Amino acid sequence: MTRLVLPDTDRVLSRQTGWSRKHWEVLADHLLDSLVPYFSPGASLVELPGRPSRSGTASDALEGFARSFMLAAFRIAGVQGKGCEDLIERYARGVANGANPDHPEAWLRLTPRSQQMVEAAAIAVSLHETREWIWDRLDPRAQEHVAEWLGGFNGSTTHDNNWRLFQVVSEQFLASVGAPYSQDDIDGGLDRIEDWYVGNGWYSDGDGQNFDNYIGWAMHLYPGLWARMAAATPGAQYEDRLKLYRERIRLFLEDAVYFVGNDGAPLYQGRSLTYRMAAAAPYWMGALLDSTPLTPGQTRRLCSGIARHFVQHGVPDERGVLTLGWYDTFLPTTQQYSGPGSPYWASKGFVGLILPPEHPVWADPEDSIPLDDADQQKAMPEPGWIVHASRHDQVVQLVNHGADHAPVAEPEGVEPAGDPHYNRLAYANHAGPDLSDHEPGIDNLISLVSPDGVASGRGRIRRLGVEGRTASSWHKAWLGDDGPWAIEVTSVVWNGWEIRCALVEGPEGAQVRSAGFAVAGDSLPEATSSTGAEVEDPAASARNADGLVSAVVGLHGYEAAAVHRAVGANPFGAHSATPYLTAPHHGRPLVLVNAVVLTRDAVRPQALAEGIDVVVTDTTVRIGLPGGHTPVIELGQSRLTG
Repeated sequence: MTRLVLPDTDRVLSRQTGWSRKHWEVLADHLLDSLVPYFSPGASLVELPGRPSRSGTASDALEGFARSFMLAAFRIAGVQGKGCEDLIERYARGVANGANPDHPEAWLRLTPRSQQMVEAAAIAVSLHETREWIWDRLDPRAQEHVAEWLGGFNGSTTHDNNWRLFQVVSEQFLASVGAPYSQDDIDGGLDRIEDWYVGNGWYSDGDGQNFDNYIGWAMHLYPGLWARMAAATPGAQYEDRLKLYRERIRLFLEDAVYFVGNDGAPLYQGRSLTYRMAAAAPYWMGALLDSTPLTPGQTRRLCSGIARHFVQHGVPDERGVLTLGWYDTFLPTTQQYSGPGSPYWASKGFVGLILPPEHPVWADPEDSIPLDDADQQKAMPEPGWIVHASRHDQVVQLVNHGADHAPVAEPEGVEPAGDPHYNRLAYANHAGPDLSDHEPGIDNLISLVSPDGVASGRGRIRRLGVEGRTASSWHKAWLGDDGPWAIEVTSVVWNGWEIRCALVEGPEGAQVRSAGFAVAGDSLPEATSSTGAEVEDPAASARNADGLVSAVVGLHGYEAAAVHRAVGANPFGAHSATPYLTAPHHGRPLVLVNAVVLTRDAVRPQALAEGIDVVVTDTTVRIGLPGGHTPVIELGQSRLTG
């Protein structure tokens, strides 16, 4: 396959990224052309190499077709079909053959809660956006087959999360073409997401504290796409809901503008991160709905930055294929439902191509984003986050005291296992958690560790509050069957640092371990530590070849420091290193304070320790910060009955 060759950068139109619409079109064409060798003879399946999903290879091949069809649809619609004749023919033939139950490449039928439902929604969206060039040109029998196949949604059951929206858009497409559908299904799905709206533009993806990328590329994307379908359906009532969705995405984008570094690197947090460029979807959707706090130049700046970032890190690969991983193939980033075609939901990040070339998001000059001009910090009480970022080193950090992706209810005495994509105290855009099936997580956790090495996790997060620069929560800690104990943490964000104040219950003889970020790269990160009886403030740091430094500095109660190394455990590189601190537990509630740093600046732990004054009285922590700021943290709010 021919390698990706992008146009020359345009620094007049796009002074920061250099990208124009032409770059997006070339990237889209490269991704689509690179899939041609993997199409089945009848063009209804895309059979990519790689680890199969739990749904099986037949579902995976449908996934490859459906998700790439969405990319093709946005490409076709944005130029009114001009120059896309091969794409139109390929996907029209694939739709006709796949929906035909008598064809050897017929798609799996839709059954309740089946993966096919996910892919059906992509096909429905794609058929709507390309109606003039594909649906309207299908012969009547092929249209009947498609309607019958999508009709598997009618009266059926989906998973009770963003999947409800797959049913909504699929049946709305059926309504728009005069095929049988259930208005109750559509209304029921749209009503259900109201139960998950928590305010200020934020949804949870289903019951619980499910806050992640899905909020932007599903909970806001599909309602907007549904409204486009409903507008094309005679007699459909959609104006009131559309007004609501427009208001909500505007509010959401007021927070989401902080999720991307000024180099385009998005935060690594949550599931399905292998969708990569899908991170751009909510910014484009705000423009599509004409409801965004961002200027057109800011919208393109953010979206082009995201796409360019992944291209600069080897995405797609030398075959032109999107692999299962973050940059390169890295299977621990994925979930069991991720098949070889799963990464092609990167297509969602290309939804801006629907907007015509003359639209301001393509025609206006790029604008600066807030992080270009000053360091940023934003409290987000709805997901339980504080996001803070440095304009100098392009590092964005997310302090997490609210998103856990835990089941809503567990049997009494059972604590959910922590998911490393949700249970860390912090995430970032240039660092990710170590992901290993062979050893417990260390990075960005405060854990109890037994004498034989068993470590507690962080499952369900019990919120205590988010306001300004401070966020608090607690969780239950178990050592095997021993426990539970409460670990309460308050984070104070200041000047790019996070100061963690912890109140830790535990058994005598255990250790408390508090770790910072894991930094990773293709070569071994440098590691340093200062520890021992003669060291008043133990500290440790790790630095990768790109100059990214992770450091932890003990400010109260910690006695030792070290660096944990791992191989093949991190999405950002083969070698990773995590600095951490330890303190012995004597069976009484223990107050501990440390600083966590992730930066490309030089870090001098001793200077950091000397510049932060900590006084602990019982469970009250007084912190003296440079500039005369003196936050007071009252620990002891956790309750094991919570």
